[in-house]
Amino acid sequence: MSQEKLAQDAVAIVATMDTKQAEVSYVADIIRASGRGVVLVDVGTSSVAVTRSADPAALLADIGRRARSSVNALLEEGQISAIIGIAGGKGSGVYGEVIADLPFGFPKLLVSSARPALLAELAAKSDVLLYPTLVDLFGVNGFTGRILENAARAIGAMHYKPRGQNRRRIVAITAFGVTTPAVDQCVRLLSEKDIEAIVFPANGSGGRKMEALIDAGEFDAVLDLTTTELADELSGGTASAGPDRLTAAGRRGIPQLIAPGAVDMVNFGVASSVPERFSRRKFYSHTPYTTLMRTTPEETFEIGRRTGLKLAAAKGTAHVLWPSKGVSDYDRDGAIFYDPDANAAWLSGLRSALPPSVIVQEMPYHINDPAFAAAAVSWILQNIEEEVVSHENV
Repeated sequence: MSQEKLAQDAVAIVATMDTKQAEVSYVADIIRASGRGVVLVDVGTSSVAVTRSADPAALLADIGRRARSSVNALLEEGQISAIIGIAGGKGSGVYGEVIADLPFGFPKLLVSSARPALLAELAAKSDVLLYPTLVDLFGVNGFTGRILENAARAIGAMHYKPRGQNRRRIVAITAFGVTTPAVDQCVRLLSEKDIEAIVFPANGSGGRKMEALIDAGEFDAVLDLTTTELADELSGGTASAGPDRLTAAGRRGIPQLIAPGAVDMVNFGVASSVPERFSRRKFYSHTPYTTLMRTTPEETFEIGRRTGLKLAAAKGTAHVLWPSKGVSDYDRDGAIFYDPDANAAWLSGLRSALPPSVIVQEMPYHINDPAFAAAAVSWILQNIEEEVVSHENV
C-alpha cells in the first residue's frame, strides 16, 4: 500500500498493481486533478510470496483480509472518505472482501470486467456503485478510457460524512406486495412520531441487506412484519435470505417485533421452474414470472419453530403479533391461500421453541387490517422510548 504524504479526505484505489498499473495511474491522475489525495491498495499476488502448491482461493482470501484491515485502519484514522476498485473477475471478488466492513453510505465504486452474476452478488451485499466495462481491462484505450474517466470523476466528487449524533430514530420494516397495506400504515404512523421507516422487500436480497445493516448499527428497532423469507429457506424457494435471517436484531439487542407476514407462500420463477416434487401442491401465478406455492401445516409449523429458536437467542426485547384472520392478501376468507389450520401450525411451532420471556400477542385481525399495524407501531414506540431512556442512564 502506498499513501501520499499527509493525505486527508483521500480516495483509496484497490487494484492488482501487477496487471492494472496503467488503469490505476490513469484514474489516480484524474482523482488528484479533482483536489483529492490517493492511497493505493495493491491486492496483486506479486506482492506476496507464492508457491506452486499455494491454494489460489485461499491466497486471494488472505490478500482480501489483509487489505480490508488496512482500509479499515485508514478509515478509522480519517485518511480516506471514498474507495474505488479496478478489477477483473478475481480482483472484483477481492474488492468485495476489502469493502465488507465499510459503513453504509461510504462511497464505494467498482470498475469491473467481471461476469454480471458476480457483480450482482456484490451488489446484493453492499451499497457499491458498479461501472461494468463491457470489454476486458487490458490497458487504457478508447473504450476503457471513457469508463475509467467517468468513474474517476465520480469518485473524486464523493465524500463520506458519518451519521450525526442527533439523528432521527430509524426503524427497519420488511414488506412484500401482499403485506403492503400493513407496511403503508406502519410507515405513516411512525412518521407521525418523527421516526424514519426504512422498508426492505422480503425477496431474499432485501432480507440479507437488512440483516447486514442491523449488524452495522443502522437501526433503533425492527418491525419484521414479513418473515416470508424463512419459508423460502425451508422449501428451496427463490426468496431465501439464508440461514442468518432473523438473527441480527437479537445480536444487537435492539427491540424487534415479529409477525408471520406472507409465510403462507414460497416463491418460484415461471411455472416450469417449480421442482417436480411439488407438482401436487397449490399454486398461484402472482405474475408471469413469479409462481407462489402455498405452505403446508407441516411447513408452517417448522417455520414457526425456527422463528422461536431465533427469538430465544435474542439479547434484546422481542415480541410476536399473530393475526388470526390471515397473513397475506392471498390468505383471507375466500382467497386462494386461505388456510387457518396452516396458520395455526405456525403458532404452535413458534410456541414449541419460544421462551416465556417473549410474549405472543394473538390479535383478531388480518395482517393488513389497520388495527394490526397500529398495535405493531404502538409496541415499537413504547420500546424505542425505553431503549433511549436506558441508554441515557448508562
